[in-house]
Amino acid sequence: MRRLLKPFLIVICALIGAMWVYALFFASKVAVNKIDDKSWKAAAEKICLVSEKERLALIDLRKVKDSGVNALTERAQIIDKATDSLERAVNSLAALSVSDSKGQALVPLWLADYRTHSSDRRAYANDLRAGVNEPFSETVTEGLPISEKIATFAADNAAPSCAPPIDLSV
Repeated sequence: MRRLLKPFLIVICALIGAMWVYALFFASKVAVNKIDDKSWKAAAEKICLVSEKERLALIDLRKVKDSGVNALTERAQIIDKATDSLERAVNSLAALSVSDSKGQALVPLWLADYRTHSSDRRAYANDLRAGVNEPFSETVTEGLPISEKIATFAADNAAPSCAPPIDLSV
């Protein structure tokens, strides 16, 4: 048994080494979500930047416990306004045409994820109005929070302002 252990470990180490050589030198370095339409990326970033500025203007740094009896309702209203801004941006993004086939396939999926995220935000605001003050919970797809999928697509396509806001994060 001991005689087989050493060759077995050598084979395992060689396979791990081969995997790293492949990963570092031969595997594709292109992001899976990256599309080729540079004009779409620039237009998307411009649209999202406007939405981001609108949301930044809504920041309320008061603690709920220090905000009075209507604190949850006020917070829900702020979330609604921020979500309205997101939805306007998503609708504007949906109106943009994408020139490459990969983008034509991926952008609608990304926008659908964004719409799901907006729906999650609306449900959270409704919970706040009902007096339920629980942490924000978002849809999970393919084992990931939907906001992570949205943010990855935005990052892969040089549109950082199109990442979902983290205003509801704990």
